[in-house]
Amino acid sequence: MTSRPRKALIIGAGIAGPVTAMFLTRAGIETELYEAWPYSSGIGGGLQIAPNGMHVLAELGLADELIRNGSIAESFDFYSQGGKKLGSLNQNMQQRFGQPAVNMCRATLNETLIDKAWASNVSVFFEKKLVKIEDRGDQPVIAYFNDGTTAEGDFVIGADGVHSAVRRHVIPDGPTPFDTGLIGFGGFVPRAVIEKLPIGQRVATTFGQSGFFGYGMCSPDPDTGAMWWSTQPSHGMTAAAYRLQSQDAIRQHLRDFHAGWHAPIPAIIEAAEKIVVTDTLDVATLPTWSRKRTLLIGDAAHATSPHAGQGASLALEDALRLGILLREGQELGMTFQAFEHERRPRAEKIVAIARRNGNSKREFSPTGAWLRDHMLKLLLPVSSKGMDFMYAYNPRAAAYRSTSTSPSPRSCGIETSEARS
Repeated sequence: MTSRPRKALIIGAGIAGPVTAMFLTRAGIETELYEAWPYSSGIGGGLQIAPNGMHVLAELGLADELIRNGSIAESFDFYSQGGKKLGSLNQNMQQRFGQPAVNMCRATLNETLIDKAWASNVSVFFEKKLVKIEDRGDQPVIAYFNDGTTAEGDFVIGADGVHSAVRRHVIPDGPTPFDTGLIGFGGFVPRAVIEKLPIGQRVATTFGQSGFFGYGMCSPDPDTGAMWWSTQPSHGMTAAAYRLQSQDAIRQHLRDFHAGWHAPIPAIIEAAEKIVVTDTLDVATLPTWSRKRTLLIGDAAHATSPHAGQGASLALEDALRLGILLREGQELGMTFQAFEHERRPRAEKIVAIARRNGNSKREFSPTGAWLRDHMLKLLLPVSSKGMDFMYAYNPRAAAYRSTSTSPSPRSCGIETSEARS
C-alpha cells in the first residue's frame, strides 16, 4: 500500500511562502499556500536581492527573468548631504559571488513567484486570514480562517511576515515586533528623472544630518523604472498616521525634510507619485521558532529592518534550506530543530547589523554628522570584506557556522525601499 505524501499548510504568500511551497513540492510534499490579503499587483516599493538570494532564485530558474525585469546594481555609492562622495561598497558582486545584486519592484518579484508557484502545482488561496491553529496529537493540524473555512495538513509553515499570526500560535506570549524609531517613505519615478545622470547602474545613497535618501534603477519600465526611498526619525509619527494624509501633504513633508539636499533628490521628490510609507520594525530574537508541528520562517522568525539589504534574501535562504532538510526525511521535530539551529545564528547576526546601521540615519548635530561622514570615508574601504559573509553564503551547503567572536561588521547603511506590511 502506497502512503500518501505529507501535506504542508504554508501561511503567507509574500516571498518566503511561495518559494518554500515550490521547494517542498520538489521534495515530494503536497503544499497549500494561504494569503490573508486579496490577490493584487503593483503593491510595495523597490528592493534589492543580494547575490545569496539570487542563488536561490537561480535554483528555481527565475534569476535570468528577474534580472531582465529588474536592474543589476553595480555598486552602492555613498554621499554627504551636500553631494560629496564618501565611498562605495559592493562592487563586482557577480564576479566575486557568482550572482549579481539586483534591484527590482517588490510587486514584480511577488507576481513572478506566485505565477511560478501556480505553474509548479501549488494550490494558492487568497483572502484567507489565519485565526488559529489546532494541533492535537496524531490528528491532522487544522488552520482556521476568518471566513469560516479550515484546512488540514501534516504541518504548518508560518511565512506571514513581521506581524505574523502564526507567531502568536508558536509563542502565545512572545515578543512583539520592535519599532526602531525610523520611518520609511518610498516609491518609483520615471527613469528619465535620473537616467541622464552619471549614476548608471549604481545605487546612490545620501546621509543627511538627519535621515537618509537613496535611489537607483530598478526596471526597464520608462514610467516606474527608478526606485527611491527616504529613511527618517519618526519623532513619534506612525506610518498609519502619514497614510491618513494626502499625497500632496506627504510630498510637502519630504520637501521640507530634504530641503537643501543635493540634486537630484528634490527632483525625485517632485516626480514621486503613490508614495508608500512604512514603519521600520524588526524581530531580533525569539525564544523558539517552532511549536510541535508549526515552524516560523522569514520575517515571521527573524524580521530585519532594511538597513542591511538582506530581508528578502534571508527569506529565500530559509525556503531553500528548509526544502533540503525536509527532503532528508528526518522526524519533523528534529528537522525543525535542525533548521533553527542552523539558521538562527546567521539571521540574528544580520538583524543586529541592520539595527545598528539604522543608528547612522538618526538625527545628528552638525558636528556629529561631519564626524560620521568622516568616519564613513575611512571605514568604507575596509568594511567590504567584513560583509562578505552575507553574500558568500551558499544555501545549498552544510549548516552555517559563526565562529567569529569579534564584533559584527558594519555594512555602512545599505538599504532599499522594501516596504513591509
